[in-house]
Amino acid sequence: MLRKINIIFSLLIFSLTSSFAQSRTTAKPNSNFKPTKLYTTLGGFKDTMFISPKAADSILAMPLKIIDAKNVIYTLSTYNFLYKQIVVSEDEATGKAYNTTSIKSSFFKTTPIPPLWSKIVSERLRAGEEIIFFDVIVKDAKGRYMYARNLKLILQ
Repeated sequence: MLRKINIIFSLLIFSLTSSFAQSRTTAKPNSNFKPTKLYTTLGGFKDTMFISPKAADSILAMPLKIIDAKNVIYTLSTYNFLYKQIVVSEDEATGKAYNTTSIKSSFFKTTPIPPLWSKIVSERLRAGEEIIFFDVIVKDAKGRYMYARNLKLILQ
C-alpha cells in the first residue's frame, strides 16, 4: 500500500514539474542585429602572428584594442590572457631532462595586463612560446556584448 502511494506521489510531482518546465517562455534574440567581425589587436598585431621575443616584450605593456573592419574602436569588457611557456622537466625514472610546456593564464577586466604579469612574462620570453588573448568580450555603443577574435602571438 505504501509503495502505491509513493508511486502516485512521484508521478504527481513529475507531472507538475514537467508541465511547469514546458510553460516557461524563452526570450527571442533580436533577429535584426548582425554583429560585425571584431579583431583583437595589440601593438598593430592581430589574428595569429609570428613575432620575435623582443617585439613581444615591447608590446606586452600596451593596451588591447578591439576594432572592426572600419577601424571603429569598441569598449573592452573582459578577456583571458594565456602564456604558454617552454620549461624543462626531469623524467623521474631516467633522470634525463626534457622540454615541456607550462601554462600561465588569468582573467582580466582592464587593459593592459597588470604590470606584475607583464614583468613576469617579459623576463622569460623565448622562441617557441605563445601569448594568447582569448574570450575577448566587448561592448558596443548600444550596450550590446559581443565576442572579438582571439589574438595569438607565436614567438620565433
